[in-house]
Amino acid sequence: METVASKIGVGEKPEGHEGHGFFATRLDKVVGLARKNSIWPLPFATSCCGIEFMATMGAHYDLARFGSERLSFSPRQADLLMVMGTIAKKMGPVLRQVYEQMAEPRWVLSVGACASSGGIFDTYSVLQGIDRIIPVDVYVPGCPPRPEQIIDGVMKIQYLVENESLRRRDSAEYKAMLNKYGIE
Repeated sequence: METVASKIGVGEKPEGHEGHGFFATRLDKVVGLARKNSIWPLPFATSCCGIEFMATMGAHYDLARFGSERLSFSPRQADLLMVMGTIAKKMGPVLRQVYEQMAEPRWVLSVGACASSGGIFDTYSVLQGIDRIIPVDVYVPGCPPRPEQIIDGVMKIQYLVENESLRRRDSAEYKAMLNKYGIE
């Protein structure tokens, strides 16, 4: 008879050298593994995509199993900004300020058509994509996207987090990208 405990798998260890009583690997692999499984998201939800995110955090989909148990509502304690819903141009400076208050390393997930491209609201008052004011790492399509799509977006962020070089944030390319947005 198969028990629940026998169905639970252990996460894959990073590549390295293993012997009797020891395991050695590179520091960036260990840091990537730790970061990947301890993302603290900051939900910035303004409309219907926020409702789908609430379903994603619920018991049926359980985003907590991906290491995102603790939602942070303080930008200084978050490393993943999840922008969900329509962002008005008046809200743009607030969103940018929240992004700038986050400590490095930080990632951005744009959830839904409105956050990604303005959605059906092609008007003077709606920002036509948050990538006009802050850099975006992963886009989740849909209007609104299903919880499975949001989970897929978080898994793509986890892949980026795990495989990012520890020195990427100090690179000239990264600093040039931030300068393009006017962020120091």
